[in-house]
Amino acid sequence: MTDTFRIVSWNVNGLRAIWKKDFEASVKALDADILMLQETKLQEDQRSEEMLHLAGYPFQAWSYARSKKGYSGVMSYSRTAPASTSSDIGVQEFDDEGRVNQLDFEDFTLFNVYFPNGQMSEERLDYKLRFYEAFFSHADGLRRKGRPVIVCGDYNTAHNDIDLKHPKANADRSGFLRIERDWLDRLMAGGWTDTFRHLYPDTVKYSWWSYRSNARKTNAGWRIDLCLVSQNIVEKGWLKSAFIDNDIMGSDHCPVGLTLEIP
Repeated sequence: MTDTFRIVSWNVNGLRAIWKKDFEASVKALDADILMLQETKLQEDQRSEEMLHLAGYPFQAWSYARSKKGYSGVMSYSRTAPASTSSDIGVQEFDDEGRVNQLDFEDFTLFNVYFPNGQMSEERLDYKLRFYEAFFSHADGLRRKGRPVIVCGDYNTAHNDIDLKHPKANADRSGFLRIERDWLDRLMAGGWTDTFRHLYPDTVKYSWWSYRSNARKTNAGWRIDLCLVSQNIVEKGWLKSAFIDNDIMGSDHCPVGLTLEIP
């Protein structure tokens, strides 16, 4: 018997805001077994009954920013309950911003991550790079033990020229700085696989568009929402598809994801 997992990741840019934009219809269309949302911008007491009882998803995990209200935050809906969950990577300055869900299933560990944006200041760029270091130190610890690991979310970095409409114009902007892209290079060289680029090496498709200048209408976007998997997932033949769903609206990001088939 084969277990199939359709895993979807989506930066919703405010869960309360997107709920008013036919969010539940979008969820039905996505048909995810596990739906991971970033930038929920919620505290625990701000969750609605609809959020807490989304049809078809008996399990959920939440992470909230403890340092600032209305900021960051991730949450995950799942049709199958994981064996365990966590919201911490063991570094307080990062855990306080509510950026991680860790869901441990029988056959794999899944991370839902909202990586920091480095555009505000040099301090935030430094914070972003240190977050990459701390998070992947945590994830690599599992991977080195042979655990299949998936890391989906808003990485806030486009990897190569193919991954944004105007690479030259953005070469000095956080999100496409060489120092940020070097991190993604290091991850790919170190045993992580970008699932979409692995299956579609030459496909131009984006997952985020600025709200300015009709960017989505003209498709002047960036591919900054990624699903990375440990190499053993590819080697086992579990990866069956990867996708970017440009047809789902409601946020400045669109959903991305992958399908696993585990014998």
